[in-house]
Amino acid sequence: MEFITYEEGFTAEPLPEEIKEMMIGKSFHENKDVGLDELAYLKMKHVGFDGQTKQGEMVVHYSLAREVLEIFCELYNAGYQIEKMHLVDRYDADDERSMADNNSSAFNYRVVADTDIVSMHAYGRAIDINPLINPYIVGEKVMPANGAEYANRKGKFPHKIDHDDLCYKLFKSKGWTWGGDWKTQKDYQHFYKT
Repeated sequence: MEFITYEEGFTAEPLPEEIKEMMIGKSFHENKDVGLDELAYLKMKHVGFDGQTKQGEMVVHYSLAREVLEIFCELYNAGYQIEKMHLVDRYDADDERSMADNNSSAFNYRVVADTDIVSMHAYGRAIDINPLINPYIVGEKVMPANGAEYANRKGKFPHKIDHDDLCYKLFKSKGWTWGGDWKTQKDYQHFYKT
């Protein structure tokens, strides 16, 4: 993969050595599905909940790097607020902890919660946005647990992802699927591209 500078503050590159070292044993484990050389390290500016510009980072599959930069650049230019954008390794790759801290993230070699199915996050092909406010709901279970107050999607509240939301529209325009459209469970934070 080549180094991509989409716009100032929006870059993608092969995983730097220090990022690989941080990921190994946390978000990355030896597996037959994806190698470190198939992943890209993205640096992207975003607007925090305080209205200030932050520098975020994310790891995605290298084939999606450019379009992810495009999406997040458009979100940034529109003033769309994303509270945090850290690698999940900062949370020892613990998805619940990362979600509970409202951290938006992508790559994490793991299975779907409460199953043995490899998640799209394991391929770097899924991104979770403001997950505390846009929780994953299966039956009565809400993940993260502290996102329960946002489980009722009929109310109006800031940072809610729905069909009118810019984040939904941008991902959808690039052919991504939204977990909020699933029938039996709802994953309002979750966008993925197979």
